[in-house]
Amino acid sequence: MAIPYRTQRTMKRVLSVCLAVAVLLAVGSVCGLIWVQRYIVYAADGSVRIDFDLPPLASGKPATPPEKLDITISIDEKPQNPTGELTQLRGYYIEPETMGDLPGVLTQLKKLPAGTPVMVDVKDIFGDFYYSSAVSSRRSNAVNTADMDNLIAYLKESGLYVIARMPAFRDRAHGLADVADGVHHSSGGYLHMDADGCYWLHPAREGTISYLTKIITELRSLGFQEVMLTDFSFPDSNNILVNGDRQEFLTEAAQLLLTACGNDSFAVSFEKTEEFTAPTGRSRIYLSCLDATEAEQAAQNSTLPNPKVHLVFLTELFDTRFDEYSVLRPLAGAY
Repeated sequence: MAIPYRTQRTMKRVLSVCLAVAVLLAVGSVCGLIWVQRYIVYAADGSVRIDFDLPPLASGKPATPPEKLDITISIDEKPQNPTGELTQLRGYYIEPETMGDLPGVLTQLKKLPAGTPVMVDVKDIFGDFYYSSAVSSRRSNAVNTADMDNLIAYLKESGLYVIARMPAFRDRAHGLADVADGVHHSSGGYLHMDADGCYWLHPAREGTISYLTKIITELRSLGFQEVMLTDFSFPDSNNILVNGDRQEFLTEAAQLLLTACGNDSFAVSFEKTEEFTAPTGRSRIYLSCLDATEAEQAAQNSTLPNPKVHLVFLTELFDTRFDEYSVLRPLAGAY
């Protein structure tokens, strides 16, 4: 039975309207996901939540693209020459997922003998501090600040070798507060945002180096003997504005931080995910996510003075091939 022409036209119009509505709904859903992304918070315990109380995004204030700068850092305490001898590490790191139970972590730490290296996270990628910092009033909801202050106080008196781990150039809060210090999108004067809703700081900005210097100096005063900087790189994106050599920017930033903050009893170290030259002085390079079969080759490829001391592997594996070098494993594996 043939469908009347007028009915066919009506059906086509209905289908066109339905298709248009479906397209609008799809576009709206995508836009909604993009909009809500900036409010997603990834907690240290692995949970994910939406927080609409986060500070608003920058208003699109134009900023001058980052250029290579001659940076002079001025801090209250004059640093010593960072040439002290480092020794091989054989210790543990506190797993991020256990940061919600710091009293339990403290109980574990008290079982370790003096001199054991221990690494603990002190700040997240959103610019929130886990301890009572004088540098910023921002605190993480994922970690109890009082428990963290208590743990740091114990570590200072424990006789353990204590390492603070923190992001270097990945910091949403500082990116919002100081737009000129950030890495900008290649298509305009606004900041580049990564998949986790974070902004990145440019290593050649004086404000960036000054900000990190204040934090590291504070950590040193709290009793930490080493800081390990993660995210010491540029964002993994082709859509960022970088006027200059990335490797040179990172190399100069690493040496500036070591010179400003390192001394004969404090090391400034880096987790390496992007190529740059390690600074000269009291410093290490940390590598993670490597198989035990890759450890020897990584050491051979290294240009560090003594790879067994200056190269540190972070691993969950208890393969003895790592033990020839410096290695940190999860604290839970100590028992």
